Amino acid sequence: MSETPVKRPLLKMQRVEDGVEKENCKTKMDGGSSPSLYPPSPSLPVKRRLVLVENIGIVQEENEQQICGGAENTPTGNGNPPTPLTPRATDLTVCNMSASPPPVSPKLDRWIRQKNRDLTLRKNDIQRSAKIVNHLRDKLLEFLKNNQERPYFRQATVLNSGSYFEMVKINSPNEFDMMMILPTPRLKWEDLDECPDIFYTLRLTRPTRTHEIRSYLLKDERTISASRIRADMRDLVCNFISTYEDPPVADSHWEVCEIKEDCPAVTLELWKDDIKLEERQEEEAEMSVDIVPTLGVSQGWPDAARKGPNVGNWLGKNALRKLVSQPFYFVPKTPKGDNLSETARESWRISFSHIEKDIIRNHGNRRTCCEGKSNRCCRKNCLRLLKQLIEGLKQRFPEVLEPLCSYHGKTAFFHALSRHGEDTYWAVGNLASCFMSLLYAFEGHAQSGLLPHFFVPSHNLFAPPAFPQSTLDFLVAALKEQRESNLPLLQIRAPAPPLRRSPSSALDLMPPVSATVTASWLSHLKPAMMAMLMVVVLGLYLI
Repeated sequence: MSETPVKRPLLKMQRVEDGVEKENCKTKMDGGSSPSLYPPSPSLPVKRRLVLVENIGIVQEENEQQICGGAENTPTGNGNPPTPLTPRATDLTVCNMSASPPPVSPKLDRWIRQKNRDLTLRKNDIQRSAKIVNHLRDKLLEFLKNNQERPYFRQATVLNSGSYFEMVKINSPNEFDMMMILPTPRLKWEDLDECPDIFYTLRLTRPTRTHEIRSYLLKDERTISASRIRADMRDLVCNFISTYEDPPVADSHWEVCEIKEDCPAVTLELWKDDIKLEERQEEEAEMSVDIVPTLGVSQGWPDAARKGPNVGNWLGKNALRKLVSQPFYFVPKTPKGDNLSETARESWRISFSHIEKDIIRNHGNRRTCCEGKSNRCCRKNCLRLLKQLIEGLKQRFPEVLEPLCSYHGKTAFFHALSRHGEDTYWAVGNLASCFMSLLYAFEGHAQSGLLPHFFVPSHNLFAPPAFPQSTLDFLVAALKEQRESNLPLLQIRAPAPPLRRSPSSALDLMPPVSATVTASWLSHLKPAMMAMLMVVVLGLYLI
């Protein structure tokens, strides 16, 4: 029997932080204390939390044991039927993320701009990486087309995705994603009970005896096995790498990485020939490529995503219709968890990575955005900076922030674009203030524990078990620490100034260690030499 939810009439919650009053949704723990960063207290109560629902006008208790954003129905207190506290019901009106951050200091503005310049990829590195990856892709497609063991993969095509092709890659062009699109007959899909709206079970609309996909059907001869397709994709890539010759880079070779848990991709890494296996813990691969088997569907988007992304007031309704008319994809990824059912182990995750790429590359409210130097904006720059901050946090706290990934930052970025669609808001001169606004919005999502998927708003990316509450508390504290410390993870380390020799310097008055040893040796050597010289002179005199 669930507890009766707390109900209090309240329309807004205001909080004062760093001298700035902001309106925002707030997650408030029962204990009333903020989480500690080093490390979070294990006694912190996290079973239930209070969430402000501004459009409903009350505060409801949300069950923290929900999976993938689901919640218990709670009465609204105004005689209306119970309203589920889910992103689907409240969408983006749950939280007010538009609060303006305080003004950016000139020093912080300079650091942000300098870091943005350092994140830009070098043209020579881009050309070299593109040559290597394109050669690998063409040879792999040729190998799949000619393979005799698994005919289903002969008609595969490649769809490039990921941050490199979205032109938001940071530091170096060393990570690439290839979606291997496989021919797919007409399908019907069903929500996975463990995680609806984002994970699905795929079945053929009718049995088939001619299509090559029949080798990957389960006993009912209709359900498509994700594990079999993933395993055969890996076997084919391993066979390809064993026969891959003449890579366009000398003294290097490709290797297939070990299978990663809950990962739909077959990962390849490019290693130098002179790096031994025992040395790889301290070294990094030159490049990595994720090859993901993918099923394309052109039958209309699922009900959870049927309305399309919230881009109508930003890119326009015509652009929204074009996006929704495109196909979507399924990748063989299963939900996180140890005790998954047999159905969950054969499930597929929905993917809109190609739509994400189109949105990022054609991001302007006007078509002329970023077509020339006079029309440039800072949207992509803000996303690069946020990705760099997330990467820095993961490197600093790799274990506790393991569930955090760049996709969380990208989703918060999409929501920020929907709220601020005007190109003038994202002017190049506003880089620092726009990035800080994005950072505040990301922190607000973490504080509320609500980050709706941009294409499937009923799915909460910050919901357990995929994103534990303890990790969320730690992330809130880490983001707050970075913000209050002027983003030390984004600051450029200045080189140490050269030592200046000055007579007043105590170090200059002291001789070097080697000089001290030499002077001491000579001080002992001089008397002996003088004595020997006197003996020689005296001998000559006597002769």
